[in-house]
Order: sequence, then structure tokens, then C-alpha cells
Amino acid sequence: MTDKKRQNARIKEENGKGDGRGKKQRGREKVKQAETIKKVLQYLGKYRIFLIFSILLAALSVALTLYIPKLTGQAVDYIVSEGQVDFAAVFRVMAQIGVCTLITAFAQWLMNVCNNKMTYQVVRDIRNAAFKKIEILPLKYIDGRPAGDVVSRVIADVDQFADGLLMGFTQFFTGAATIVGTFGFMLSVNVGITFVVVLITPVSFLVAGFIAKKTFDMFRLQSEIRGEQTGLIEEMVGNQKIVQMFGRGKDVTEQFDEINERLRSSSLRATFFSSITNPSTRFVNSLVYTGVGIAGAFGVIHQALTVGQLSSFLSYANQYTKPFNEISGVVTELQNAIACAGRIFELIEEEPQPPEPENAVELEAVKGYVAVKDVSFSYLHGRKLIEHFNLDVKPGQRIAIVGPTGCGKTTMINLLMRFYDVDKGRIEVDQVPVDMMTRRSLRAAYGMVLQDTWLKTGTIRDNIAMGRPEAEMDEIIEAAKASHVHSFIMRLPDGYDTWITEEGGGISQGQKQLLCIARVMLCRPPMLILDEATSSIDTRTELKIQNAFARLMEGRTTFIVAHRLSTIREADRILVMKDGKIIEQGKHEELLSKGGFYKKLYMSQFVETGEVS
Repeated sequence: MTDKKRQNARIKEENGKGDGRGKKQRGREKVKQAETIKKVLQYLGKYRIFLIFSILLAALSVALTLYIPKLTGQAVDYIVSEGQVDFAAVFRVMAQIGVCTLITAFAQWLMNVCNNKMTYQVVRDIRNAAFKKIEILPLKYIDGRPAGDVVSRVIADVDQFADGLLMGFTQFFTGAATIVGTFGFMLSVNVGITFVVVLITPVSFLVAGFIAKKTFDMFRLQSEIRGEQTGLIEEMVGNQKIVQMFGRGKDVTEQFDEINERLRSSSLRATFFSSITNPSTRFVNSLVYTGVGIAGAFGVIHQALTVGQLSSFLSYANQYTKPFNEISGVVTELQNAIACAGRIFELIEEEPQPPEPENAVELEAVKGYVAVKDVSFSYLHGRKLIEHFNLDVKPGQRIAIVGPTGCGKTTMINLLMRFYDVDKGRIEVDQVPVDMMTRRSLRAAYGMVLQDTWLKTGTIRDNIAMGRPEAEMDEIIEAAKASHVHSFIMRLPDGYDTWITEEGGGISQGQKQLLCIARVMLCRPPMLILDEATSSIDTRTELKIQNAFARLMEGRTTFIVAHRLSTIREADRILVMKDGKIIEQGKHEELLSKGGFYKKLYMSQFVETGEVS
């Protein structure tokens, strides 16, 4: 099947035009849409005072706006013929019109203030809820989805929702009040002609309803594709060096073009159906205006109403039909807003990480005793990784974990830090199960330096002091000197106050890793995790860092994940992992003398360099 056919099939299914599954999909979407609206109303409930004021001000502005045509009709009737103009009465009516206009303008301004206040407070609450949920989502959610899609939900979808909601409040209330008000004024002028208007009105509802059904699914599909596109852009911008190195620019461009084409197609369809709303309802409005004009002309001829009343009626007919244009346009915007809100609420309602027990223990004065008891874990159900893993670590021991790629080394670090929960068994720190203590205190007990470095946008000082924001400048400098990054920092334009971005700007990967090491040096945690902590550092600096680490590790339980086996010769115990299990363990010399798997790994790295010992 070609990409175009796949695209058409997908759109067809989204629109519910396919088989029975398409109808079921549409039914589910209707239920989801209703649930989304209910959730939006719950957020609005906190700011109902603004909602009430907005409705009252809309009613006031509409009432005064609709009173003006009646005054205009009276002014027309005061102009009987040449030489028979009641100027005093006309000026009096004009003064009333002026007062009504001023009050209407003020009421509309105040209504917009209420709508803006209500909309952006709701949007703030939703965005805060989404961001807070991200902070407590399990890592498997973040790891299993493109970061760009999550970013798109929190930023682009919330903005789209805000625009639709603001337009909805501003025009929907006013439009609804205008329809009700004009209907009442028309009844007060002439019941018969009002009946003509009522007969033609349902056509507008039929047109708007038909288009609303079509647009929701299209706007939802548009939001999903936009999230996919954002994810691709973020990946490619963040990894542009890799893309260019492997010459993947053309392939990536083609991939982007394919997504962009799907976005163009879905956006075009959504825009087409939403844009035909206004012309369609305008056509219906013209029918209403024509019907009123013809019926009113016969009424004037038969003296059933005056010329001034006909003038007022024509104005009312025009104002009566105008809100149908606005409301129908608002309906399509609201469909887009609801579709975007649905994606946001999906994120907000994702299952968070398991909550901490009420009596969760706060780790204090950590000694560093770690026990892993019969632990089994896998990322994917049915795909085994770690099975029946046991480990007993005494305080102050240095435990090195080695093995081939994919054997579970980094996974063990994730389990120790409780980034993931074990499937079976348990892990204890100081004889307390990790699921019975607060995550914050557990993670604060570890200082972790990873192969993948991360810096936040801010100053060098902020980045080093991330774990201890209250640290004094002397302590920060001491940590920087211990990690051999102080001299580099002092060469920067503003020293420790130099501003850097997440990507580090002109800072090398090795320098970024040194800053991350300084961050741990400053915290001096009771336990350490070093996952290829010096992988991006030159050999000379690495030797200095190893000495600094040696001093830092004294008396501290330390886990070292290493590929370069020369860095773990002094470990108290080396765990050799393969297929999620410990197959060998012991000191460096003991493992070499056994001639097992560890020796094969070691020899494969050093036999050619003559470093074997």
C-alpha cells in the first residue's frame, strides 16, 4: 500500500466512514468529547464568578445594542416629510443612542477582561497540572514516547485550547444573548414577521451541526500529527551532528516531508470544513433578511407597521442572524480546543508512579548497607532481562559491575535509584525496603555521575550547586578544584557567573562531564553511582579525577559501571553480569586467575596494548 493510500485509509477511519470499526471509533470519540467538556467545566468551576459576570455583562451589552435599533426606528418616524421633522425628539433619541453606545462599549470591555482572566487562569491550572504530572510520571512513560509529543501537548495544544476557549467565551455568550434578545424585540414589533424568521432559523442549526461533526475528528488528527512533527524536529535539532555525520539529511528531510504532507492534508480538510461554516450560514442569513424585507414591505403597504418599525425590524433581522455566523465559527474553534484539551487531559490522567506509603521512612545518617534480594525485572512483559538477582553490599565497599552491552548493568542502577520498580523481590538500603522509604531521601543518599551529561540553562555556579543551592561560593570553588574544572571556569568571560544553555554552548563534552562531577563532589553523598563517569575525559585528566574519586569514595558505598576494565582494578568486588545474572564475582586478581568470562573481557581490551597484569 502506498503512503497516499495509507493516509487516505487513516483519514477515512478517523472520519468514521469506514466499516463497523469506524462507527465504533466515532462512538468512542463522542464519549471522549463529552468527558473532555465535563473536565473543562470542572476547571471553570473555580472561576465561576468571572463566568457569571461575563454572562451578565454580555446580556447588558446585547440589551443596549438591541435597544438602539428601536430608538433608530423612532427617530425615522419623527421624520415625517420635508418640513415636518421633530428635531427636538430626534436629538433626544440621538442622545439616548450615545449613552447606550458608551455603556455598551464599557460593558464589552469589562466582559473581555473577565473572559481573559477566566481563560488564562484555567489554562495556567491545566498547564501546571500537566507539568506536575510529568514530574511524577514513571520513567517508562517518558522513555516510551517522543519528548516532542509531550512538549507539544503542554505548549502547542494548551495554546490552541486557550485560543478556542477565549473565542468561545467572547462570542458564544454574546451571540446567544443576541439571539434571545432580538427574538424578544422582534416579537414586540410584529409577531407575524417574527414567525417568518423562526421558520428559516433551523437551517442554520442544521448547517452548523453537520460541520461540527466533521471538524472534531479532523482537528484531533491534526493535533496528533503536529505532536509527531514536533517530536521529529526536536530529535533532529538535538542530534544534528549525528544526522550530518551519517549523511541522513536527505532521509530525515523525506521523513519530515511525509509528516508535513499528512499535516497539510489533515489541516486542509479541517480548515475547509470550518471555513465553509461562515458562507453557509451567511447564505441562510440572507434568506432570513430577504424574507423579513418582503413580509415587512407588505406590512407597510397594508399599514400593519410603520416605516420606522420596518427599519428596526430589518436591523433586528440582521443582528438576529449575525450570531449564527459567529457561533458556528466558534463551534469549529471549540472543536479544535476540545480536541487539544483531550490530548492534554490524556497526559494529566496518565497513571502516576506508585505513591509512597503514609509511613514512608526518611533516610537519615545513611550507613550504606545495600541488599538486593531475589530481584527480577524486565522492561517489556514476556521479555526477560534480570532474573533472581542477589547482592549483598557492606558499607564503604566499592562494587564494580561489568559485562557485555545489554546484560543489565544500567538497569541495575535504575532499580537501585528506584527509577523503575522491581517486578519481584526487593531492594533494601540500611535494612529498609526502598518501596517503604521516600523517593526523595533515597535518591538524595546517592551521588550519581552518568555517561550522558545534563546541564540546565543557567550559570556555571547554578549547575554545580544544583544538589545544594544553599552552598557557599568557597564550597563550590573547592568542588570545582577537586574535579579539575576550576581553571577552565576561570577562563570563561564571567567565570562562575557565565551563562550556559542545556546543550552547553561552546563547552566540550568532557568539560560538561567535569561540571557534573563537581556537582557530586559538592554534595558529598553517603553513596555513589558512577556510570562510565570519565568516558568523555582525556587520559591525563581522568587520572586526576580517579584520584579525586578515590578520596571521595573513602568510607562511601560505591557502585561503578564500567566498560574500561582498567578503571575498576581497585574495586572491593567485581560483579560480572551476563543475560541479567551474576555469573562471576570477586576481586580483579581472583577473577583473572579463574580464567572465566571476566578474563576474556579483560584480555579482549588489553592484550594488544600490553597492559595485561
